[in-house]
Order: sequence, then C-alpha cells, then structure tokens
Amino acid sequence: MIVYKTVQGDTWDGISYKVYGQANLMTLLLNANPGHAGTVILSGNISLTVPDKPADASETLPPWRKDD
Repeated sequence: MIVYKTVQGDTWDGISYKVYGQANLMTLLLNANPGHAGTVILSGNISLTVPDKPADASETLPPWRKDD
C-alpha cells in the first residue's frame, strides 16, 4: 500500500489510471478513502491511501472504451 498526494483537479478515475494503469479500479481508491469519496474533483495536496492492485484485476477495457 502506498500514499498518493493529489494534484488540484485530480479525479478518482484519473488517479486510478495513474497508479494502477486502469481507470476501472477507482472503486478500490474510493473504498480505501471514504472521507473523500463524495468528492468528484479533488483539491491538491490530499493524502490518499492506495491499496495494492488485486492480482486478478482484469486488463480488459469496458465496451465503451474499446476501439472498433
């Protein structure tokens, strides 16, 4: 587990993509940081707990993100 310091304008899916390489794992971040879960666009310099990426995390994109 690591700590991520937010940058003004960070979003949960954006942070998830930065730390996990996958935006769809943002629920891990939300669950680990319930005090900030109601915030959509985060302020700068907030320390967030980043749980380890699950070994079974899917690397596939959701249908709306795939190129046809």
